[in-house]
Amino acid sequence: MSNFRALHFVFKVGDRTATARFYRDVLGMKFLRHEEFDEGCKASCNGPYDSKWSKSMIGYGDEDSHFVIELTYNYGIKKYELGNDFQGITVESSKAVENARKVDWPLKKVDDDTFIAEAPGGYKFYLVNKPETGDPVKKVSLGVTDLKKSIDYWSNLCGMKVFSNADKSAVLEYGDGQCKLELNDLGEEKMNHASAFGRIAFSCPRSQLPDLEKKMKEANETIITPLVSLDTPGKATVEVVILGDPDGHEICFVGDEAFQTLSQTDPKADALIQEAIDADKSDEWFAKHKKKQTTSS
Repeated sequence: MSNFRALHFVFKVGDRTATARFYRDVLGMKFLRHEEFDEGCKASCNGPYDSKWSKSMIGYGDEDSHFVIELTYNYGIKKYELGNDFQGITVESSKAVENARKVDWPLKKVDDDTFIAEAPGGYKFYLVNKPETGDPVKKVSLGVTDLKKSIDYWSNLCGMKVFSNADKSAVLEYGDGQCKLELNDLGEEKMNHASAFGRIAFSCPRSQLPDLEKKMKEANETIITPLVSLDTPGKATVEVVILGDPDGHEICFVGDEAFQTLSQTDPKADALIQEAIDADKSDEWFAKHKKKQTTSS
């Protein structure tokens, strides 16, 4: 499926200030767009929360040519419990390693070329100390409980190509130069998504969304959100189908035509996220709505 494209991975974050510092000052990414919403998403893009939230896209370049990160912030929720579902994102950038050392961000050595840096919230990034070539974001790694079953799902139903396959892991992709998906066998561990669970997103021609949904229905696979239109204030409306793989990893397929319009880089994005951080009155907002700040677990 050469017309499918890897888009982004979604993290729920509880501290936008520390998170922005990590992605800007350590990874060296830039904010691409920022959007605020007054109520929960119809496709649970911000998780199972029906409250005010924000979405910030950040990456090394425009979303139409780079795999980026979506940071969702639910007002009033400051921390999420990590599971074993998400295992890391690999970034090839000697500059990121240099940045981490410069700002004294903790690095854990894996081997001579690779270091682990944890984003606020505990999300792992594997920083490879090599010059950047193409998009520095090379791979998203997820845990699975049945590797063979997962490979079958992602290749035969989702149409990804198997790039490599070993006893305990496999790597798949939609196309050369795109961010790859690594599946790692959890062995005897049970899958635990906890409350920090994320979501991976891909685009495809809008006309293929109904066929994809139909294929999943016929295979008795999980459809978390049937084909639905999602509105972004002042921007394009996109259509998505949200799926669940055999381990419950959430997968968003979005119609590419509208997404190309929605995902245009906003030169004001950095100022907008900073304005939102500065104006964050979540204590007052939740008091007004008779809610309290919480830790999600």
